[in-house]
Amino acid sequence: MFDKILIANRGEIALRILRAAKELGIATVAVHSTADADAMHVRLADESVCIGPPAARDSYLNIPSIIAACEITGADAVHPGYGFLSENARFAEVLAHHQIGFIGPKAQHIRTMGDKIEAKRTALKLGIPCVPGSEGGIEDADTAKRVAAEIGYPVLVKAAAGGGGRGMKVARSEAELEQAIGMAKSEAKAAFGDDAVYLEKYLEKPRHIEVQVLGDGRGGAVHLAERDCSLQRRHQKVWEEGGSPALNESMRAEIGGICANAMKELGYLGAGTVEFLYEDGRFYFIEMNTRIQVEHPVTEMITGIDLVIEQIQVASGGPLSVSQSDIKVEGHAIECRINAEHPETFRPSPGEITHYHTPGGLGVRVDSAAFQGYRIPPNYDSLIGKLIVHGRTRNECLMRLRRALDEFVIDGIDTTLPLFRTLVRNPDVQNGLYDIHWLEHFLEDGGMKA
Repeated sequence: MFDKILIANRGEIALRILRAAKELGIATVAVHSTADADAMHVRLADESVCIGPPAARDSYLNIPSIIAACEITGADAVHPGYGFLSENARFAEVLAHHQIGFIGPKAQHIRTMGDKIEAKRTALKLGIPCVPGSEGGIEDADTAKRVAAEIGYPVLVKAAAGGGGRGMKVARSEAELEQAIGMAKSEAKAAFGDDAVYLEKYLEKPRHIEVQVLGDGRGGAVHLAERDCSLQRRHQKVWEEGGSPALNESMRAEIGGICANAMKELGYLGAGTVEFLYEDGRFYFIEMNTRIQVEHPVTEMITGIDLVIEQIQVASGGPLSVSQSDIKVEGHAIECRINAEHPETFRPSPGEITHYHTPGGLGVRVDSAAFQGYRIPPNYDSLIGKLIVHGRTRNECLMRLRRALDEFVIDGIDTTLPLFRTLVRNPDVQNGLYDIHWLEHFLEDGGMKA
């Protein structure tokens, strides 16, 4: 087991990792920018090191500074959390060169799954069902037109190095295709420094279903059921729940088994999420995230398994603490991402939290590093924290969530709490009748003003 873990992140995920390390008796090191000097994870860690000014590129993305912090403090492992350097294969390789453990997957798997084209090729080899589309990148308009004619319109042009909805354009006819490719390539080049794109069949009303997996890196792997992340805005997840209202036990076992077997064959190490679009009873692979997810507490609430502790244990060379037969899904869980944003315009709202009161009671969890008097900096993601609620049934979970949202108080800044108070009372959401486009249509139709 590791002796000291450096947490190369900030906010709620840094605090989440710190708590898991403490429960294992492992010393912790917090790194922070000058903007985060007073952050909660900095206050609670055993040691802290300032690694640069507010800009992420000069601090949380500064690999030499993080390596130096490890050497100064004697940290023998790094947990990257999510975002920042969590899916940077070079970072994992640099740590290995310095004999520092990386609490995450092998660099080769990060690299493979980070390239959407290579990820799809790998998924097909592993027997994971994929969306019909091009076998590789699209080099010219004629090739694109041929592929699109084969799979049928509408098609989705996607950036190979993409994420977060950037570099994605829909073409509903051949007349729209060339323009969609040009726009996607331009956007991808600006966002990722790589203009490679590929084509996929565009599904009209799919759900976004993801399967949580854990691997020991030596051929052992399990799945921990699925999460439904279909309530999205601009391809960004807003509300996640597990299990999905759209799946039954046999569907859950089938897709979970496919993913677990694929991870065994891959020799995957640590936590990962295999993401799918789901429509008309069929699953279509879209990507794999080789890190802990923002929404991992949903899985923890329904399985009782601490995913971060599992990450630490297998990264140190230990076994998974559970076999597939040990994993039981009990009840239902929902997570709401509470952001420092206006609930209708989604304009960022940095500033000081003047009053902060979190809900409590049975089955209620809040993952947040915020506190009264904390100032949300303008330099990073606007996530304040996550409200996660568990119930014996989905209906009980929804009622508990409604109560918890009404208890939650954050004053001094705009937040998305009013959005969730509206959603939890919406009949479509209550009945699980939504797809990945539902929330945007709801907002466009003035749902918040109804």
